[in-house]
Amino acid sequence: MNNQEKILRKSIGKKIKLARTKAEYTQEQLAEKLSLSPRYISQLERGIAFGSATTIINVCKALQIDSNFLFYDLINNNSSALDNITDDKFLENYLRLDDYNKTILAVLANELIKIQNKHRN
Repeated sequence: MNNQEKILRKSIGKKIKLARTKAEYTQEQLAEKLSLSPRYISQLERGIAFGSATTIINVCKALQIDSNFLFYDLINNNSSALDNITDDKFLENYLRLDDYNKTILAVLANELIKIQNKHRN
C-alpha cells in the first residue's frame, strides 16, 4: 500500500468516525447494526482496514450518509480536505451539540473573530 492510499484510508476512516459520532452510535452499536466486530469498526475508523464495497455501502446506509461524503477526497485528488477544517475532537464535540447550542457557538465564534481583529489592528 502506497502513502497516498494510506492517507485516503485515514481520511475515509475519519469521516466514518465523524458520521458515527453524529449518529450517536458507539463503535459497538454500529458493529452490531452491521453484524461486524467492534474491533473491525475501530480498524475502519483508523484507516487500518478498508471494507469491501458491500461493507462501505452498509456503513453509509447505517449512518445515513452519502458515499460522496466518504470518497470526495479520492475523486477530487485532495489528500484530505477535512484535515484543513478543524481538529477531530472539536468537530466530534460540535456534532454532539443540539441546534440551539450550535447557534450559540456560531455567535460566540463571530464575536471572538471581531475581538481578535480589533487586537490585530
